[in-house]
Amino acid sequence: MSQLRIATFNLLHGQPLAPDGAPRPYPADAGGPLAEAVAALDADVLALQEVDRHQARSGGTDQAAVAAKAMGAADWRFAAALHGRPAPVAGWVPEPSAPAGLRVYGPNEVGDDAPPSYGTALLTRLPVRHWRARRFAPAPFGLPLRVAGRRGLTPVPDEPRAALAAVLEGEHGPFTVVAAHLSFVPGWNMAQLAGIRRWIADLPRPYLVLGDFNLIGAVPRTVLGGATALDRTAPRARVRDLRAARRARPALIEPRRRRVREPRARLQGWYDLARTPTYPAHRPAVQFDHVLAVGVPRTAVGPAAAPRTGVSDHRPLVVEVGL
Repeated sequence: MSQLRIATFNLLHGQPLAPDGAPRPYPADAGGPLAEAVAALDADVLALQEVDRHQARSGGTDQAAVAAKAMGAADWRFAAALHGRPAPVAGWVPEPSAPAGLRVYGPNEVGDDAPPSYGTALLTRLPVRHWRARRFAPAPFGLPLRVAGRRGLTPVPDEPRAALAAVLEGEHGPFTVVAAHLSFVPGWNMAQLAGIRRWIADLPRPYLVLGDFNLIGAVPRTVLGGATALDRTAPRARVRDLRAARRARPALIEPRRRRVREPRARLQGWYDLARTPTYPAHRPAVQFDHVLAVGVPRTAVGPAAAPRTGVSDHRPLVVEVGL
């Protein structure tokens, strides 16, 4: 099988950082550090989170378009979770003239005069059969968090999130990739991840779900496995067949009636393709960024890495997969 490089990267809006994690000013070419970081990944499929589009803080750059050009993507989409401008501590100031809710941009919208936005992107060198996108509402409350450039903990409100799914044409058939950025509010992010599993249930396997989930350890794969287990369409059909067969049997052939038990749904084998810390970038201690899969043989998974780049407080996560 051909080896593909699958990657996810929380950009922190392409913010250049010093070796100690302190923010640096953007250069005259605001998209240059981002383009350099993305090109070095050499990814065939790349999920991006915390992506700016036409934001003043990042030099007005269309970061999804910059990244797509740097990696030589054949196709890509950017899902704007919100339109507006960042405000210190207060979160975001909505753009009054902007479209409400989710809006998706692609190669045909490069260079337009759309208002500033922020969200999630999915880029690929492979042919795309189908795109879809969704938006998650923010949690009704925020949390105190560590913010780059600020001391101690800063109260941060939650924000809308976006996810993108693409059915890609692999060498041996189609597979589905999801790019997502989930809430940092515990429980809320788990519900979002479970919703993603149900959202892609009609798309072809194997599945790869990439992104910054703000979840650690076994939690993401357990949530996805549990969401899969709740899909009991096939077991219910099997139970109906068993019950119909039991009613059709003559009583003399089997006088002792046995209770037909519904088969229990089981976890469907979701697992991490890479386990390595990705945050904070200058001294990784935890893994918020994940590449999860189901339907991909473990023997098809190659080396993984979390290389250091010159942008973001997250390290990208890259893994080779045979598909």
